[in-house]
Amino acid sequence: MPKETFKGKVVVFTAPSGAGKTTIVRHILKSFENIAFSVSATTRPPRNYEQDALHYYFLTKEAFEQKISDSAFIEYEEVYEGVFYGTLKSELERLWADKKHVIFDIDVQGALNIKKHFGNQAFTIFVAPPSMEVLKQRLSDRGTDDGASIEKRVAKFNKEMKFLDKFDYKLVNDNLDVAFKEAEDVVRQFLTTNNDEPTQK
Repeated sequence: MPKETFKGKVVVFTAPSGAGKTTIVRHILKSFENIAFSVSATTRPPRNYEQDALHYYFLTKEAFEQKISDSAFIEYEEVYEGVFYGTLKSELERLWADKKHVIFDIDVQGALNIKKHFGNQAFTIFVAPPSMEVLKQRLSDRGTDDGASIEKRVAKFNKEMKFLDKFDYKLVNDNLDVAFKEAEDVVRQFLTTNNDEPTQK
């Protein structure tokens, strides 16, 4: 019999800053041995704790634009003025070669672009806070944003919420343990479902 070719799937988490998606993604990575994290490329400078090729591939604007010219991205966009993010084709090829499904932690437009590219091979999850007030409080508690930055993120959230119905699943992160379990359940269902049969909401 011919050897079955591994066909990797794509799980995409997106959310406004402060909704808790990165915490949920880390939990999924610990819970599933057959899922690996897709490292995005960006032109923004690294934060103190961030390492190149671990948190992001940190590129200069010139290097990023060269990769655009070389058609090296599955998707990319200018998330904030002068700040680009993108998904490298080579990153998915690397992970699929290792027989891993791929998980993303990216912004809304990037998630929609990946869904458009991969269709039913991709599953998109929008992590939402229980309310705008809770989101503002979480951003404030984080201590990494000033008032103007928080308002900028809230404005972006209001814009992103308009795309909610384009996602495969909405996960409200009110209680983190409950959100962990819900995320595990929907991811497990997707990974064990035939690609031609969309996972139910």
